[in-house]
Amino acid sequence: MKAAHSALVIDDEKQIRRLLRIALEGAEHQVFEAATGEAGLAEIVHRRPDVVLLDLGLPDMDGLKVLRRLREWTRVPVLILSVRDDPEEKVAALDAGADDYVTKPFDTAELLARVRVIQRRSLIETGEPVFAVGPLSVDLAKRRVTLNNAEVKLTPTEYSLLRVLVQHAGKVVTQKQLLRTVWGEKAESQAQYLRVYITYLRKKLESDGVARRLIKTEMGIGYRLATEL
Repeated sequence: MKAAHSALVIDDEKQIRRLLRIALEGAEHQVFEAATGEAGLAEIVHRRPDVVLLDLGLPDMDGLKVLRRLREWTRVPVLILSVRDDPEEKVAALDAGADDYVTKPFDTAELLARVRVIQRRSLIETGEPVFAVGPLSVDLAKRRVTLNNAEVKLTPTEYSLLRVLVQHAGKVVTQKQLLRTVWGEKAESQAQYLRVYITYLRKKLESDGVARRLIKTEMGIGYRLATEL
């Protein structure tokens, strides 16, 4: 039976590649491997995978350089796998275009769940104007937000914040990116704005305790809008 998806693993550790191959093949992925950054970039061009799992500590070049090079021409979903647990490293990877970041050692079930999420084509890529998850529906064309089929009245700032999260649904959006997009570049250091408005949004989107599951906090990094509950 033909695999439903394809995945490229770029990691110099043979044991990690073997572990990921077993897990991904069990989740109906055809798996390709590369042990270096250059080989990984060549495989992306040749294989056109549906998702890339990328280690940052590669022998020939830093994983961030690989990420920046592939982002020059492709929006293939990229999940970073790294032993680096520093928030600044995570922020740098997300700002460079990563869709998610998982620290080694990792739980296989959680990893596969994250792979499923980032493989869903984003709202922008599909051109679909309506995003829906659980009781929440956001119609970007009509600028209309409903919760349990009842319209939710949002301020322009609240709506702008939710719109950015919707456009990147399933992905971690950094605090800096949210502040810059919603309030402008001069507001990048004003994290209190973001915390206050995230609280406002959660209150207005509260339905049977789902608000905090809808807008998830990635501690010290940013926020992520769930694509499934």
